[in-house]
Amino acid sequence: MSHSTAQMQAASKRRARRVTINDLADSLGLAKGTVSRALNGYPDIAETTRARVARAAERMGYRPMAQAQAIRTGRARSLGLVLNTGNADLHRPFLTDFLDGISRAASEETWTLTVATANGTEDEVTSMERLVDERKVDGFILPRAMYNDPRVALCRDRGVPFILYGRTGDPEDCAWFDIAGEDAMQSAVRLFAAAGHRRIGFINGARKYTFAHLRYDAFVAGMAEAGLAVTPETIAEGVLDIAAGESAGARILRADPGLTAVVCAMDLAALGLYRAAERLGRRVGRDLAVISYDGLPQAEIADPPLTTFAVDNRAAGQRLARLLIARIRGADPVHLRELAPARLIERASHLIEVSPAAAGPPTDFA
Repeated sequence: MSHSTAQMQAASKRRARRVTINDLADSLGLAKGTVSRALNGYPDIAETTRARVARAAERMGYRPMAQAQAIRTGRARSLGLVLNTGNADLHRPFLTDFLDGISRAASEETWTLTVATANGTEDEVTSMERLVDERKVDGFILPRAMYNDPRVALCRDRGVPFILYGRTGDPEDCAWFDIAGEDAMQSAVRLFAAAGHRRIGFINGARKYTFAHLRYDAFVAGMAEAGLAVTPETIAEGVLDIAAGESAGARILRADPGLTAVVCAMDLAALGLYRAAERLGRRVGRDLAVISYDGLPQAEIADPPLTTFAVDNRAAGQRLARLLIARIRGADPVHLRELAPARLIERASHLIEVSPAAAGPPTDFA
């Protein structure tokens, strides 16, 4: 019998019964204890060994018995995610890719994802408390990080590992993965200034979320860098959906009919601005330039297609899962803080060049 035939037969036998940790150890030529410690992320096991064991476990179809492992290690090997359905518009655009990324990365480590829903922030915290009390999760991914985040306070009080998708006002003991939306806002102002725009408005998100603080400061810094004035009348805040974007857009366009460009902190706000501009006789891409942020599918089919900074939410989900598992295994949160850039997708909404001496549009929008 050839060596390859013997391997195939051995693999067939393994598939016919549950693969054990002894099978895994034998195939790798390692001690059972070493394999066990590698699978459970003990820090005394080299990363190369841990990765080798994980690959072999996946190849051989090894699946630990969750109940026995939980008793032995005190871990459920589950990542927690509570989605606030009271903010459905915030979650819906990125949810499918985001969940897929988390699930894939968790599965690679033979972990699972436990998802719960809540209606409002208070209910979100209550749901997290229940998952902790029932020992169903080992830590949490916290999307849409808030500046003063009660979910962070809960995790700190209960000693539960967590990672933010975003940043918070008090970074102590916080791990995070975030996209540098502030860099995108400043880049948008630079693009407009280079095209000759001098009167630029800004539609921001809600200040309860940290991203709104960061993006506002970046917009102001970008305007100062370009030597342009920031006027309160052409800044709107608290915008989280299309309807609010339409209302805010109408307000700033009426406040300064000479605006030729608007930076939006979210695509939903920009899509609302499109509606307001049409209602007021303005045409995005013709006499009003717009750049936004999020990379939503709706941006591509807008008329004209919306120039936006896109986020790879699948990749973000994968990275968050890996960082949280590292945090649960004892890594210092200070070493688990990462920023990734957004990617500019240039379409038609920003392609307007303005002469410095050009007059603004007509002022009668009654």
